[in-house]
Amino acid sequence: MDKKGHKELLIIMPAYNEEKNIGKVLEQLERAGVCEYADVLVMNDASSDATNWLVKARGYTLVTHVFNLGYGSALQLGYKYAIRRKYHYVIQMDADGQHDVCNIPVLYKKLKKQDADGRCPDIVLGSRFLEESEAYPTSHKKKIAYRLFRWMIRVIAGKKISDPTTGLQGLNRKAVLYYSKYKHFDDKYPDANMIVQMLLLGFKIEEVPAVMHPRNNGVSMHHGMKPIMYMFRMVFSILAVTFRIKVLKVDAGAGMQDVFEKE
Repeated sequence: MDKKGHKELLIIMPAYNEEKNIGKVLEQLERAGVCEYADVLVMNDASSDATNWLVKARGYTLVTHVFNLGYGSALQLGYKYAIRRKYHYVIQMDADGQHDVCNIPVLYKKLKKQDADGRCPDIVLGSRFLEESEAYPTSHKKKIAYRLFRWMIRVIAGKKISDPTTGLQGLNRKAVLYYSKYKHFDDKYPDANMIVQMLLLGFKIEEVPAVMHPRNNGVSMHHGMKPIMYMFRMVFSILAVTFRIKVLKVDAGAGMQDVFEKE
């Protein structure tokens, strides 16, 4: 099996110290047959463990940051890779095993499905909280944050989003191109803030039910008091995004045109 043969779909997997998880995730991708129709790119954000070695040993494409730059920075570099290699679609998933590989064909299919107007989604979110989704354990602190982000997205962008912090996302080339060139892309937590951004700019975002699992090994980037700090940071970022687009109009109009003219 040629794991590096070029296909139209690229799986981007940011990883930071995931030696206890990433081998299992890659094995699951192989068993599910994902590698037959998708290429896999692991973005190693300067891990200090054996993440690099495990990915190389299985023969997957690997890009490694010299310094830890953050989850968002790893994603954006992955988007740039996808554009340069001319992939049509990207699905981003975590390397810790929380995102079940069974979600990949679901997101991929949804990205290609046209609505009544003949338009396909630009972004597809894998949601833990749709009625059809499997039950997922969530702490009280996170529930408060999710409710707040849902409300802000609905009020600001007029769209009901059930899972505003999901890291499981599918993107078409248009969305990937915009993210790859956007100067204000959140280098740490591109979540609800970027959903608001893309909705206000006219990108079409849809959700699908997703199967996700609690993290088994390692430390989440939202552990301890971090969810509280994350909530305040995200609220500020959402407000900043809204101000830039609705008031300053910095990221609309000419900015969008520049992005797509320079592909």
